Amino acid sequence: MAGKSAPKKNLSNIKREKQAEKHRLRNQSVETKIRTYITKLETILSTKNTEDIEKTLKAAIKVISSAAYKGIIHKNTASRKISRITKKANAALAS
Repeated sequence: MAGKSAPKKNLSNIKREKQAEKHRLRNQSVETKIRTYITKLETILSTKNTEDIEKTLKAAIKVISSAAYKGIIHKNTASRKISRITKKANAALAS
């Protein structure tokens, strides 16, 4: 008995794999950027510098909203993240 022959090349499957890899890398980079901005904001909250907090919060919201618009994260996830960081920022600004 002969061994199995090599699978046939399915060009659409090959293209789909290439696209999936590109999308995975893009999504990974955007998710990392989101985590970075949230971490930056949390470190700035301890300094209680109003200008920096507002600027960083605005930038973080922009990155999160952009990711939701592109479909990288779900819109409810984006909303939840924005809500949480805004609540933290407002608490830091109030005290």
